[in-house]
Amino acid sequence: MKTTKYFIAFLFTIYAGLHAAAQYKEPEKKDKIQAIYPQVAFDSLQAKKMLAKGTAVIKGVAFTRQKHPLGYSVPLSPRILANNMTVVLLPVTSYFEDWYRLRKEKESTRKRRFVYLSKDAYRYRLEAITNSDGEFTFPDMKPGRYFLQGMLDYTLKGSYNAYTGTGYNNYGGQTDYYQKKEYSKNIQDRIEEFVEIKENGEILKVKLH
Repeated sequence: MKTTKYFIAFLFTIYAGLHAAAQYKEPEKKDKIQAIYPQVAFDSLQAKKMLAKGTAVIKGVAFTRQKHPLGYSVPLSPRILANNMTVVLLPVTSYFEDWYRLRKEKESTRKRRFVYLSKDAYRYRLEAITNSDGEFTFPDMKPGRYFLQGMLDYTLKGSYNAYTGTGYNNYGGQTDYYQKKEYSKNIQDRIEEFVEIKENGEILKVKLH
């Protein structure tokens, strides 16, 4: 029916407004957004000490699962592995904890309001690139608490029945006609996880999703 056609169009309008923004890069001046930064002083010595070489290893696999156009996960959907994705590792300092708290309390994609780390804080990070199986490794780590994040791009595909018109017979009856249509949508998922290395020499296995 016509209401089905309008409802589907409404769903796509909502979904098109969703955007997973990177949290660590400074916003460009041309972007009309509200940028919020932690007020806690950044301790570069603390961050540098946490990122010094150790003997532990973080081994992980990064993936997501296909989402419904409204944003929720589709049950039993297969993994979408992160191929050639950058995984960022940040030490969980006092400054970072304040950033994460502010992000939960203040950030709003709809209102274009984002919480950022300062340039100095973002400088103290490690990066790894995933392989075709979504695997990544951070060697030479010290015991401590860390935050992992990646931006995983994939294409959402599906189909729906689009209303094409209504036909009438000689007896006053009517028939609604539909046509199956395919759609695809480029999606970016922000996948992240807190991890903790408890002792030297540990091999910590994580799932980043």
